Amino acid sequence: MESDLRPRRRRRRHRLRRLLALLALAAAVMLALPWIGLWTRAAYNQARFGVETLHSPTDRDGDGLDDWADLMLAARRYVRTQPVYDADYYDGYPPEGHGVCADVIWQALKGAGYDFKALLDADIAAHPDRYPLPYGQPDPNIDFRRVVNLQAFFSRYCLKLTTDPDRIAEWQPGDIVFYEGHVAVVSDRRNADGRPWVIHHTGHGAFEEDALDYKVIVGHYRWTYG
Repeated sequence: MESDLRPRRRRRRHRLRRLLALLALAAAVMLALPWIGLWTRAAYNQARFGVETLHSPTDRDGDGLDDWADLMLAARRYVRTQPVYDADYYDGYPPEGHGVCADVIWQALKGAGYDFKALLDADIAAHPDRYPLPYGQPDPNIDFRRVVNLQAFFSRYCLKLTTDPDRIAEWQPGDIVFYEGHVAVVSDRRNADGRPWVIHHTGHGAFEEDALDYKVIVGHYRWTYG
């Protein structure tokens, strides 16, 4: 009789070990998901909070979507490709599939019909004293990927807005938010408090997430160039 019970006990122990292993794996995945951008808190639309979605009067690329909507949607498409975080110096644009936070911005503006690199390079060439050029001279290979240069351009040509994340009606999809050494695009999704999500690329990956307070906000602009 004892010999008959042993195989059954072994099978039960094996099933129990397998169940415990699966539970441990599930717990590890749930803990990891926020870091890899596959899970975040619930998202809501602006209407839930009585926030009207504003639309740019300009449709640069003539696709039927205004510039701000185009900008936000292009940023979303770009981060969903999960580009590798790569801050190396290149002769112009980084390789496809590589980038940093600043690359989200020119990619987003490209989706709206703007060549941001050309705009920035031309303005730096015309007004180098208005940009914090680290070596005193323009460098078109990297200037458009430096957050400080982007903020100098946006502060000069775009609408300056609140940096208070609790003034939720003043944040709109397609806005650009600057942090110390970082930049992001504002999403049309919001958290339970009405604060918008952001679309950005960090050292942990490229995400659309509930992270408006990722760092201290130092600038908030709306694209009104052209």
